[in-house]
This record gives sequence, C-alpha cells and structure tokens, in this order.
Amino acid sequence: MKQLFPFFIFLFSLAATGQTGTIEGTLTDKEMNNEPLPFANVIVKGTTKGATTDFDGKYIIENVPVGTYEVEFSFVGYEPVKVPNVVVEAGKFTNVSTALGASAAALDEVLIQVQTSRERETALLLDQKKATEIKESIGAQQLAQQGISDAATATTKISGVTSSESSGDVFIRGLGDRYLYTTFNGLPLPSDDIERKNIDLGLFSSSIIESLSISKTYSPTESADQSSGTVNISSKQLSGTQELSAGVRAGINTNVAQSGVYDNFKVSPNASDYQFGYLQNQNFTNVVVPEQVVNQVPYQAFPRLTQQTWNPSVVNTPVNTRYSVSLGKKIGEKLKVFGTLYQSTDFKYRKGVFRQFRSNFLEDSLTDATNYNRTVNTTAMGNVEYRLDDANEFKYVSLFINKLSDEVFEGGRNGEGAIFEETDPQEGLGQFIRDQNTKQTSIWVNQVFGTHRFGEKHKLDWGLGYNVVFANEPNRIRNEVNFNESNVQLGRTGGFQQRKSAQYIDDNEYAGLLKDEITLSDTEKLKTKLVVGLNYRNKQRNFRSQFLGLEENTLGAVRPSSIDDLSSVFTAENFENDLLKFNIQPTDLYTGELDSKSAFASFSLEKTAYSFFVGARYQRDAINVDYNVSNIPGRLGSSVQEYDNPYLTANFKYNLNEKQSLRFAASRTITLPEFKEIAPFEYVSAVGQVTRGNPDIQASTNYNFDVKYEFFPTSDQLLSLAGFYKLIEDPINKVQDRGAAGIFSYFNAGNQADIYGLELETRVNLLKNDASEGPNLRLGFNATRMWHKQDLKNVFDENGNFVKTFRFNNKTEEGLQGASDWIFNANLNFTTNTENPFEATLVANYASDSILALGAPEDQSQADTRYNESIVEEGYVTLDAVFSKRFAERWRLQLRAQNLLNPEVLRSQLINPGTANDNVETKRIVRSYSLGSTFSLGLSFDL
Repeated sequence: MKQLFPFFIFLFSLAATGQTGTIEGTLTDKEMNNEPLPFANVIVKGTTKGATTDFDGKYIIENVPVGTYEVEFSFVGYEPVKVPNVVVEAGKFTNVSTALGASAAALDEVLIQVQTSRERETALLLDQKKATEIKESIGAQQLAQQGISDAATATTKISGVTSSESSGDVFIRGLGDRYLYTTFNGLPLPSDDIERKNIDLGLFSSSIIESLSISKTYSPTESADQSSGTVNISSKQLSGTQELSAGVRAGINTNVAQSGVYDNFKVSPNASDYQFGYLQNQNFTNVVVPEQVVNQVPYQAFPRLTQQTWNPSVVNTPVNTRYSVSLGKKIGEKLKVFGTLYQSTDFKYRKGVFRQFRSNFLEDSLTDATNYNRTVNTTAMGNVEYRLDDANEFKYVSLFINKLSDEVFEGGRNGEGAIFEETDPQEGLGQFIRDQNTKQTSIWVNQVFGTHRFGEKHKLDWGLGYNVVFANEPNRIRNEVNFNESNVQLGRTGGFQQRKSAQYIDDNEYAGLLKDEITLSDTEKLKTKLVVGLNYRNKQRNFRSQFLGLEENTLGAVRPSSIDDLSSVFTAENFENDLLKFNIQPTDLYTGELDSKSAFASFSLEKTAYSFFVGARYQRDAINVDYNVSNIPGRLGSSVQEYDNPYLTANFKYNLNEKQSLRFAASRTITLPEFKEIAPFEYVSAVGQVTRGNPDIQASTNYNFDVKYEFFPTSDQLLSLAGFYKLIEDPINKVQDRGAAGIFSYFNAGNQADIYGLELETRVNLLKNDASEGPNLRLGFNATRMWHKQDLKNVFDENGNFVKTFRFNNKTEEGLQGASDWIFNANLNFTTNTENPFEATLVANYASDSILALGAPEDQSQADTRYNESIVEEGYVTLDAVFSKRFAERWRLQLRAQNLLNPEVLRSQLINPGTANDNVETKRIVRSYSLGSTFSLGLSFDL
C-alpha cells in the first residue's frame, strides 16, 4: 500500500495557471500583390499594448491580459482595419493576419487562429530571440515530427548535447549528470536512481511534454548546483476549450525478432508477481539485520530463497506496445481540467563482449555477454488551472510515473567465460554468470503555483512542490557457476556467488519558490525590471540493501543437472541435510539529507539596441550522510559538508538590428557531490563491476563564459554561432581505484579542468510553399567542436609527504569524462500543404569518442608501468525515420524506423602487457553490443 498510496492520491488531484496571452500575425499590402507590409502600426484597443510590423510584415504583442479585444492595423495612406472579437487565452498565441489597402478589408479576409504557445517551434524561437540568457528549446511540434518518444531523446536534438548509451547520462557541452540540474515547471525533480543526481529523462513521455528547454547560462532564480545547464520540462496543459486524443502503437526490435530470441525471450522469476506494469510483491524481506545477530537468523526467515525458482521464465510475445489517451475541458470561464495517461512496453536484446583488465592484464572475459530487458513505463498526469480573476491565478500539477524494468543478464554459456580466481585452467571449466533483476521506480510529483498581479507593473509568482520516490530492487538473483559438458559446480569463492539481494530507496523532497517581479520602466525606449525572491529545497533519502548467499558446506555437495536448472539444488531439503549453508551480510544502510536555502536578486535593463542583466544568489547547502556499511572498518561513519557562497551572473545582449544579436554571459556556480558519490556503499553491476562512494569527496567550483551570435532571417529560421569556456576547480571523476577488487569510485582527481568549444546551429527552410498544395522542406542542423582537459594531481599530506597519485602511464593530464570532441545533430523534414498532409522526417546524430571512466595507477609506486588506462565509449551514428499521414480529418497513421544503421556500440581500453614479448600498447574492446533497429506503426485520433 505504501507504493500504491501516491497513485490513489493522484486520482483525486486538481490544478491551475496562466494569465496573459500573445497576439501575433502577418500584415500584407493589397496594393503590392500581398507583399509584406513593414513599419505598420498594430494597437490593441483599450490597452497600452501595441507593436510595429518588421521587414517581413510580422508583429508580436506579448503579455496581453486574458480577454476579448479589438485590434487595429494602420499605415499612412492606407485604410485602417479594425478586427473585433479577438480572444486572448492564457498562455496561448492568437494569430491575427490581414491586409491593408486603399479600401477597408472585409472580415472574411482576416485570419484568426489560437495556438498553444510553447508547443510550436516558431514560438520557441521567438522566446529564444527575446530572452536575455542563452537557452534553446524543443516543443511538442518537433517531438511529433521527429518521432521523439521521451525527454531524454529530446535533449539530444539540441546543440552541444549527447547521451551515453552505457550510463544513460545526458551530457551538455561535455559535462554529465553531476553538472546538470533538472526541473519540472521550474521546480526541482528527485532522482530515481542511486547512481544518478538527476532523474532519468527517459521516464518522461512526450505525451506530457509541452516543451523542453536547456538554459546554457546560469540564472540566479535557479539552483547554483550546475555548470553545463538546467534542463526544464514544461508540462502539457489544455489548449483551447476541450481536448480528446488517443493513440496506439505496436512494433518490434530486430534484435528481439531473431530466431532463438523471439521464441525464448527471458525474464526473471519476478515476472509472475507483476500485473499492468506494477510489481505486486515487493517484500523480499522486512528484516533489517544488524552485525551482532547475523548468525542467529535462519534461512527460513527468507522464504523466497527456496520457495521461488532461481531459473528465468519466458515471455511469449515480446512486442513493443504503446497506449495513450488525453482529455481536457474548460468549465465555465475560470476552470480548466486536463489529464493524460500513457503506458509503453519495450523489449531489448543485446549480445556482445565484456572484458575487464587490471594492470594491463585480462581479469574477466565473457565473449557472449547477453542482456534481455523488458521495461513497462506507466505515466499519468493531471492539472487544473483556475483563474480567480484577472489578477489572480492558480495551478496544480500532479504527475505519477511508474517504471518497471526486468533484466536477465547471462554470460559464459558458450563455455568461454573466464572469471578471475574462480578455477584453475587445467580443470577445463568455464564460468557462467546469470544476474536477474527487477527494478521498480514509483515517482509522485505534486506542484502548486500561483500568480498575482498588483497593477500592470508588479507581479508575484510562487510555487510549492512535494515529491516522493520509491526505487526498489526487491529480489535480485545472481548465480556464478563453473561447468563443462558433463559437470556443473557452484562457484567456490566468496560465499555469495549464489545470492538473492534486495535494495530499497525512499526519497522525500520539499521545494519552494517565491519570486517578486517589479517593472520599473516599460516604454519603447527603456525597459527595466527588478526581481527578488527566495528558494528552498530539502531532500531526504533512506537507503537499505541486504545480501543473502547460499554456499555448499563442502565442494561438490550439490550438482545442478544443467545451467538452465540451477534451482533444482536450492531446496529446503539440502539445507536440512547440511549440504547447503546460509550466508547473510548485515544490512547496509545510509541516510542522506540535502538542505538548500537561497535568496536571489536580479536587475535587467533593455533598450532598443541592447539589454543587460545582472544577478546574484546567496545559497547555503548542507549535506549530511550517515552510513552503516559492511565494506568500511567499524561499519559506521558520516560525512557532513556545508557550502555557503554567493553566486554571480551577468548577461549582455546587443541587437545589431531587428534580426541579429550578439550575447555574452559569465557566471560562477558549484557542483555538489551526490549521496551516492559520498556513501561508501558498494553497488555491483550485472557484469560484476563494483562502484563505491567516497566520503572524502568535495564540491567543485565552476566559472562559465559564453558568447553567441544569433541571426533570425524569419520567424521560423535561425543561424547561430556560440563559443564557450568553462573552468572547473577540483573536478569530480569516476576512477578505477587501486586495490585487489578493481572498484570504481569518485575522486577530485585533478586541481583544474578546462573545456571550451564552438557550437553552430541552423534551422532553415529549403523549400517553403504557401500554396494549398505546395510541399515544404526544412533542415535543422547543429555541430559542436570541443577541446577539453584536466590535470591529474599528486596528493600530499599537510607535512608535504606523498600520499597518492592520480597520474598514470606518464600522463599528467587527461580528457574530461563524458566529453566528445565532435557532436552532430541533423533533421530533414518534408511536409505537404494538403488538407490531409503527409510528413516525412529523417533524424541523424553522431558523437565522437568519450571517456566513460578515467584511468588510474594500480600501484602508487609504479604508476607509469602498473596502471589501468581510461575506458572509452567510441562514437557512432544513429539514423531514424518517421513517416506520418493524416486522413479522415482527425486520424493519423505514423510509421517509425529507429536506429536504422544499427551500429555496434563499443567500449575500448588501451592495454600494454609490458612483457619482453609484448611491450606495445594496443586497443582492446572491453564491451560490445548492438541495440537493433526498431520498427513501429501507430494510429492516433484527436478531437
């Protein structure tokens, strides 16, 4: 019921926002064959709002209070046109386009359309053009065109952004998870994963996204805990007065469709415990075992050890499916209600090589490392907007996400598996590993917003958030055995080769924002604004992990008949006959709390040619992690860190003309270590790699500088060139630590990191035809070139004595973890202007090689000869295609083809055995697989 409670509460959630809208359009000249009419006046009668048309005859009037108006168009020597009954809706763009001539235009010559503001690319480009800070966005319109199904994929369409297939992290300008900050409607989001600071953006279906933006320069209204940018997801809300839409999609992955995979797709035994994407039985055990009573706990306390099978099950039809429905209604003049429900099921199959090297020598090798993964993602979101009056509005958003991931990993089935220190080669036995894990993440996000206007020049915004996360791995099953054609024996080292384990994370988070915006001046020649406010965030985590192992009392006491029926020996009878014994580790625990309090202020000044923005934020961050874990002597410990700093930012924008501008930005920020980077709990991956936190890690300080040129030829076209530089003091890195286990951990491995680069972006209409039957062809392209390095330091104590080094292989510097030298993103979109248009889009992405984990010395006294080189994730190209056809007015058929090139994903490492016969450094593949191509067909309906 603990996990179900958020879902039940969600069903009763309500919500509200929006107070002004925008009027925009195009004015043409009837006397000049409907050419654009520049420099004409547009006035909203009864207000002080107005604008002048530009060279393309376009105009925009922002921040018009909700209501019904008369809009007047006038130009010297032409008959004015008055358009009555122009309705302005909250957060919407009302397009009013007409023509002027010697005689008045008839009303049927006036085109009025109301559209959602942040879903359209033109609206987002306009927002980017007018913004003081440097930011880029992608809206619902582009998500649909490019067949983007989630927020994680959406970020990679923005310049300078890549994602790591192996880690799942998003990298902005070469800086990954720890340097980002993620918000939902401007309020912070919790992480769903012990391994990450930010939430998995793949959890956010495009069906709930109105737009996604990345602010690449720092704003004092945001947390200073970032360097590369803030990712903000704006939730969808009701457009117009009502909405009803539904969709269904089905598809298949080519890897899954292979013979021997499709008819034998493996899932864990936990699959029998979940229904409709929700795991019913999450209580593997409720026993928290302290160290002093470990030997007193009988195996019967954990019935799933012997009552549940240890063998995987099989799915009959591993077909990808998606279902979605959205509906909304405007009730009266003040209330809007909107809700959406989405569920997807995806199957993935990967097979390739896994190797692990230590001190340049092969330690573990699996040439048939195989993953079966089934993921069910269920998302429900609702919001209610309530406008009390023209000055006071409220909004409440409730979002519930449940992700269920079931994975079976196998390696060594081909008899070639070799695991360090398991058997001697002369025994003629290979090693086989199977790791079965089900992870369920339930996230409940609640947000309340209010906006209050005190006259035309004073606005107060506030927001409150409460987030809950349950991220559980309730029954992970692992087996390590030695075998050949005639013999299967249980793994013999460590006592936990045959084990079941459970891991639970409970997060609670409170957030608040108060922002007071005062307009000091608002004339055509000068606009000035003062913003002051407060931020608060409190995040609390409870973590628990438990390992239960089964071991033979004597070697060979039990012999499974097959690696596919290991469960036959894990029986109560074998315990009672003393053939097996039960091993239990004391429960690993840690608690973490982040308490962040901030006050901020900013001042902006805007004149015709330039605008200037300065801001300051005073932020106090307190991190407290208490841990009780088995791999630390004495088990108990704590890490208390406090950071109390001012953070400054400045942005300058110079308008070269109406269409071109030059921007400059500078800021100072911080990168706080995460709970998982501090707590020394050891997390073991499916392939056996171990990651452990470091209580001595410290925050990084960042200095950010940006310059950018932007050219907007028309309202929907862009050409930009940006340069950036970041200096990071005490950068944090994931490094393979020295020691017998080859554990990965987190260190301030250098004193300073530098990253600088160039970004080029263009969005251009190759063919634009306004005729009713004419085609359109649009190209979007961005490219990024980065240069990056960090020093590798020697560490000395306060007396100047050498302690350790991060230098290896004669290197005193290395590239930045996660940074690619080159990034390319491109999309080509073809559409027809027919009544039921056809649309086709090609999307391509490439990111060059990047460091997955830094190298490190294995022996501190022989760092140049005994070391582990950096592990590199090699670059590859992806290509997607989306074809869409609307028919019968409200129906749409869409075909998606993803990862058409199906490249091999490779991780490599430079290896030099350093022997007399082999003293040459060569590249070795340490992980390889392909993702397969996915083809799907979808049908949708919208009212």
